[in-house]
Amino acid sequence: MSPKNVVFKKICKDKSVGVYMGKRDFVDRVDSVDPVDGVIIIDPEALQGRKVFVTLSCTFRYGRDDMDVMGIAFRRELYLSTRQVYPPLQDREKGIHTRVQAKLLRKLGDNAYPFFFEFPDNLPCSVALQPAAHDDGKQCAVEFEIKAFSAESQDAKIRKRSMVKLMLRKVQYAPEGEGVTPSVETTRDFVMSDKPLHVKASLDKEIYYHGETIKVHVSVKNDSNKNVKNIILSVDQVSTVVLYSNDAYVKSVAIEEQGDSVAPGGTLEKVYKLLPLLANNRERRGIALDGKLKHEDTNLASSSIIKEGVLKEVMGIMVSYKVMVKLIIGGSSLRCRDGGRRRC
Repeated sequence: MSPKNVVFKKICKDKSVGVYMGKRDFVDRVDSVDPVDGVIIIDPEALQGRKVFVTLSCTFRYGRDDMDVMGIAFRRELYLSTRQVYPPLQDREKGIHTRVQAKLLRKLGDNAYPFFFEFPDNLPCSVALQPAAHDDGKQCAVEFEIKAFSAESQDAKIRKRSMVKLMLRKVQYAPEGEGVTPSVETTRDFVMSDKPLHVKASLDKEIYYHGETIKVHVSVKNDSNKNVKNIILSVDQVSTVVLYSNDAYVKSVAIEEQGDSVAPGGTLEKVYKLLPLLANNRERRGIALDGKLKHEDTNLASSSIIKEGVLKEVMGIMVSYKVMVKLIIGGSSLRCRDGGRRRC
């Protein structure tokens, strides 16, 4: 998250328009989303009679801007809202301002004008697939952006020198609830064994937050004549690009292997600990992140929450997590999946 008491600002090249914001991270709490508020500062002389507009946009990008395959561009605008800031459509003093806006307006003077946006309920949160070091162009991502510009009208051609952009991030937060504790069990029969191998795995809760250790309770009852040589646990991140292709990327973001074994007729009861962190996955291509802002750190992407009435295709990139318990049995393996979720 952005540090407190910091103001983010950016001025266009011809100095006609500038953007000031108190934060660039906006939290989606499922039932409500932080509004986007800030202040535009203008230079009347540099404007030369042009108007000033500000837009909030949400864009899904699946490749470079200039890519076009069979008439399909790999960039889609999911949302765009535009406000005219100058000349103001209402008296600045009569408007209702947030605390940050009020401070900025007092500091910046008469040439500063507030703007305010609210996120629609059907928009996804910021997600970006981590590129490899040699990848060129922009990453596959769902991105949010504030753009301020001066022009003769809203639909007129925008000069780059008279435009300024500031990237935002919409992040997911899920409050603790009374969800069902994830648990799964399976039994494996073998051709040359009269009795089976039974495995059960469970988590102590459904929702985990960034930096929180995931405890996996594993129970193995080996009534077979097979020897369990090793037990490997992992937290797998599943990222599905749902807007265009349904491409799925499965990446293990935490692995635990302690060399535990279970002899024929034996049992094992143990709690394993897994800690998924971006710090251990920074160089891996295709890992989903909670968006990325310049000069700011981020986290592994939070699990996607689909709100009621929202089509999953609009989400752009869907992210989920599963815990995998894998038993190595004399050349074969037995897998046990547990669908825990992570939230920021």
